[in-house]
Amino acid sequence: MVYYFECLNKINYGGGLIKTEQPTKTAPSYTKTVAFLSLTIWLVVMNTTMFNVALPNILHEFSLKPSEGAWIVSGYSIVLAIGTITYTRLSDYLPIRRLIIIGIVVFGLGSLSGFFADSFLWLLLSRLFQAAGAAAIPGLSMVFASRFIPMAVRGRALAMIASASSLGFGLGPVVGGVITDYLNWNYLFLVTLLVIVMIPVLYKLLPAETVRKGAFDIWGAIMTGVGVTFFLLFISGFNWIHLAVALIFFAVLWIRIHKIELPFIQPKLIRDKGYRKILYMSYMGFVTHFAILLVMPLMLKSIFDKNPTTMGLIIFPGAMLSAVAAIYVGRLIDKYGNMRVMVMAHCLLLISTILFFFLSPISEYMIMLAYMFTSFGFSSLSSSTTNEVSRVVNRDLVGSGMGMKQLLHYVGSASGSVIGGLIVEMGGVDYGFDAFRNTFLVLIIAMILSFLILMFYHRQLKKTV
Repeated sequence: MVYYFECLNKINYGGGLIKTEQPTKTAPSYTKTVAFLSLTIWLVVMNTTMFNVALPNILHEFSLKPSEGAWIVSGYSIVLAIGTITYTRLSDYLPIRRLIIIGIVVFGLGSLSGFFADSFLWLLLSRLFQAAGAAAIPGLSMVFASRFIPMAVRGRALAMIASASSLGFGLGPVVGGVITDYLNWNYLFLVTLLVIVMIPVLYKLLPAETVRKGAFDIWGAIMTGVGVTFFLLFISGFNWIHLAVALIFFAVLWIRIHKIELPFIQPKLIRDKGYRKILYMSYMGFVTHFAILLVMPLMLKSIFDKNPTTMGLIIFPGAMLSAVAAIYVGRLIDKYGNMRVMVMAHCLLLISTILFFFLSPISEYMIMLAYMFTSFGFSSLSSSTTNEVSRVVNRDLVGSGMGMKQLLHYVGSASGSVIGGLIVEMGGVDYGFDAFRNTFLVLIIAMILSFLILMFYHRQLKKTV
């Protein structure tokens, strides 16, 4: 924690010019800004994993299959994906402060609605409404760091944000498990409602930027959202009509972004081979992490008959390790560079999937051990790839680049949830060991593919030097 504030004390900016020396009258210190943004991210991210441990109870209450209940997680991720890139694109024209406050208000209203939900549809709609607001927080925090913090200490700042996310992932299952066991899953919404107290704090701390002229590509945003939704519908049911619709919308979107001056998705980014490889790796990492987050509670319930509180305590150590380690990951990034940390992250994630495949049927403690590798690897991959994007993308495309990366994050998390639930469901109605091991085998293959992409990216960097 001491190192956390040491890093923050080095982050200063003023008048749009970045400085790393001690604060002066012309370069005021905004140390608290990163701290409170991280705290807000922690509350928002915790909202995701709280519902993971409550999922078995929700499936039972509404008589749902795992693939159906997964939409509580994946539907949330879809809206997060579209919302994140929308907010980050809007940050090119509107002040970050205004957009974040709007997001918090929408998130709070969704939380209030969810508390009164008494049907699956009401619950799902409340979660989607939450996601529409939550999308503003992580993406715009990354844009803030990339736009205002110098490269010399940016890795540490981004690692602080990743650490807050990891802390949210860690505390979410514990808080969610206790509340689900002793109250009901509806009360999970009251916890996230606390985020509204951040409104006056962030309004005071975030910089007062001016409104810039620009045109927002609404039709491009709609096409992106519809295409992503039908792509995930295809993954969940392998309905080829859904895939055809997704491809049609993506094709029309591709034509559109080459014809208008300010498209929703920048074609320059899509044509950048290095940037695309970073997106592929990020996608694979999120698929792996969120598939595991969905499968773990189902496995702990079906195989080991654990209640939500125990599930949370089993998941907690791994996520807390990641939260603490993320601080030092930032130091590693600044000292050794993004490439070495990305290699380390892939190794950790690959080890975790192998441990899940071979050891998870033995004991719930093996699941705890395996997830420690998962969480640490995921946090390292998220921080290093985000910092790599801020390094390779031109400054005028940082908002779009970060937004596109966040889009792939949430598409990956939604894909992972749906794929994880679907593979388990294909294993039979009793959800035995083989059903879960099949999921982990698919994830091993995914991480091997991601590691190969990393090697190609490294070779590409060598050629450009």
